[in-house]
Amino acid sequence: MGLTNHEEIWNNCLTVIRSNVSHQNFKIWFEPILPVSIKDNILTIQVPSQFFYEWLEENYITLLKKTIKKELGKEGKLEYHIVLENSSKSKPYVSKIPSSNQKDIQNNPVSIPMNLSTNKIRNPFIIPGLQKININPQLNKSYTFDAFVEGECNRLARSAGYAVAQDPGGTSFNPLFIYGSGGLGKTHLANAIGIEAKNLDPEKTVLYVSADKFQTQFIDAIMDNKKNDFVHFYQSIDLLIIDDVQFLSGKEKTQDVFFHIFNHLHQNGKQIILTSDKAPVDIIGMEQRLLSRFKWGLSADLQAPGLETRLAILRKKIKKDGIEISNEVIEYIAYSITTNVRELEGALISLLAQASLNKKDINIDLARNMLDKFVRNTVREVSIDYIQKVICDYFDIPIEIMKSKTRKREIVQCRQLAMYFAKQLTKNSLAMIGKHCGNKDHATVLHACKTVNNLADTDKRFKGYISDIEKRLTIS
Repeated sequence: MGLTNHEEIWNNCLTVIRSNVSHQNFKIWFEPILPVSIKDNILTIQVPSQFFYEWLEENYITLLKKTIKKELGKEGKLEYHIVLENSSKSKPYVSKIPSSNQKDIQNNPVSIPMNLSTNKIRNPFIIPGLQKININPQLNKSYTFDAFVEGECNRLARSAGYAVAQDPGGTSFNPLFIYGSGGLGKTHLANAIGIEAKNLDPEKTVLYVSADKFQTQFIDAIMDNKKNDFVHFYQSIDLLIIDDVQFLSGKEKTQDVFFHIFNHLHQNGKQIILTSDKAPVDIIGMEQRLLSRFKWGLSADLQAPGLETRLAILRKKIKKDGIEISNEVIEYIAYSITTNVRELEGALISLLAQASLNKKDINIDLARNMLDKFVRNTVREVSIDYIQKVICDYFDIPIEIMKSKTRKREIVQCRQLAMYFAKQLTKNSLAMIGKHCGNKDHATVLHACKTVNNLADTDKRFKGYISDIEKRLTIS
C-alpha cells in the first residue's frame, strides 16, 4: 500500500462517503469521527459513543465496506475507539472487512466484550429496518396549516409559525414559544410547522415529542447508562418540537439535560418550538436559565376563538366531512360553545352521533336539546354569547337586532334580559357585559338589571319569561 498516513487514508474515505450521503447526514455522522492510527491494514477511528458506533454499523455498513476495501484492500479492517460515558478513555472494537464472497461485516470485540442490551436508547423513535432519514417525525398528518383556521385569536402565532416552517432556524423566532389554555390549537400549530418544514425539505430531521415522553426517555437512558446516546440523538435534530414543556417543572435532572440540548441546537442554528399552557413568566418550578432562553425568540399566545372564528372552524370541519347542516344549527353551536376549539368540535361530533344513533334529522330542535346538555356537562359558566343566543331564540329575535341601537320595547327588554343574566351567571365585568350587548356602558347594564328586577315583581308575564329562560340557562 502506498498510503501510510491515517489522516490521509480517512480523508480519502470521506471523499467517497461525501458523494454517497446527504450533506446533513455527512455532518452528523461522519464529521465528528477522528482518525487515530493505521497499522497492519487496520484503520482506527474514534467515535463519540457506542450509539454512534452502532448507528454507523447499522446504517452505513455497505458504504464503509466499499471505502475501506478501496483504500486498504480486501483484507482491510476498521477499528473503532469508542469514547466512554464521562471519560476520556475509549474501548476498541474491530469491524473486519470480509472477502468478496461474504455479505456482511463482522463486528468482533478486541479486548473488551460488547454488552449490547436490547433495551438501548439509540434513537428513541426508531422504526426497525428504517434509516434515520426515514424516521417517523411523530407528527400528526391531519394537523396541517390548511386545516388550521386563522382568526384574531391566533394570527400572530400562526404567522410566526408559518415563517419558521419556511426557514427553520433562520428567523428571529427561535425558540418559538406558543402558549394558551387547553384546546386552543397549540399542538395543531406545532405539528403544522413540522409538517410544512418537512415537506419543503424532506432531508430535515424534524421531531415532535411531548415533555412527558422526553422525560421518560431520559430516565430510561440514565438507567441503561446511555445518557450520551440520548443527548447525541436530540442534538442531531434540525427542528425539535417539545409539547407541553410546563410538565418539565420540578424535574431538575431533565431540565438540566434539556438545557444542554437547547443550547447545542440554538448555537448550531437549529429550530426549537415549545408549547405550554402558560407564558414563560408564569411557569413555576422551571430553572431561571431555561426560562430566560424561552424568551430569546418569540412568545405567541393563543386566545379563545371569537364568534367568526368559531363559525369558520365548524364550517370547515363540516365541509371536510361532507356533511350538510343548516346555518341555523351551525350558528347555534358557535354561540353555545365558546371556551375552546376542542369542545367546539366535540359538540359537533356529539350532535352528529345523536342524529345517527337516533336516526333523526340534524335540525335546530335536536341541536338545542343536545347542546343544552353538552354545555351543562362541559363548562361551569355559560358565556355572554350563549346567553344572548338563548334569549334571542326564546323571543325569536335575530341577535343582530338585539345588539342594534333600536329602542323598540320588545328589543330593549330582550337586551336588558341578556344583561341581567350575564351579570347573574358569568364573572364578566359590567363593562364587558355592556360591550357584548351593543357597546353599552356599565351604567346601562346596572339600569337594565334594576329594570328586570322591578318588572319581575310587577309583571307576572315578564316573570314567566325570566323563569323559562333561567331553566334553559341554569347549569345543573
